[in-house]
Amino acid sequence: MKKIKLEILGLSPSQSQAGSFALVLGEELGNRRLPIIIGVFEAQAIAVQIENIVPNRPMTHDLFKSFAEGMNYTLKEIVISDLKEGIFYAKIVCKDSLREVEIDARPSDAIAIGLRFDIPIYTYEAILSEAGIISSSISEDEDEDEEDAIKETLQSRGSLTDQLRDLSFDELQRMLDEALTKEDYEKAAKIRDEMGRRN
Repeated sequence: MKKIKLEILGLSPSQSQAGSFALVLGEELGNRRLPIIIGVFEAQAIAVQIENIVPNRPMTHDLFKSFAEGMNYTLKEIVISDLKEGIFYAKIVCKDSLREVEIDARPSDAIAIGLRFDIPIYTYEAILSEAGIISSSISEDEDEDEEDAIKETLQSRGSLTDQLRDLSFDELQRMLDEALTKEDYEKAAKIRDEMGRRN
């Protein structure tokens, strides 16, 4: 299967899940985004490396790097390898002088480790097609009254998932574009899931 290179676009606190963060990956040569919800400790491990902060004592991911280097393992790449029931899976591809092995990992841990080795992150087209969100621009001339009506309708109903079920596909597309513009990737992911269920 063809691999698609990803880059880290952002890391922001989750608006609906306390103690969670949205890690946003984007395809290197395209406009699709892949938001992944991760825990606070994994977010910290990623942020520390992105900001080039050196902790007083090594974090777990730093320990992994020291161990791999001590055992003469070279890390080759990180692959977001699967998506099952809304949960992403990843592999750390590493090798020594004799063989290449793939280690199963959570995407957040794999990316935190990958950053420490400065190796590329990939996924497959099937995963981006299923879970990716296309970043499209919103026209400023768009009918604001219609958007306000959608928001008002949503506020009077139950959970976001329940609310989305009652909207038309065009209304969902408008909400998706708005969520992407506001970089609310968690909301965008829920809207994307609802749109995917209808296809």
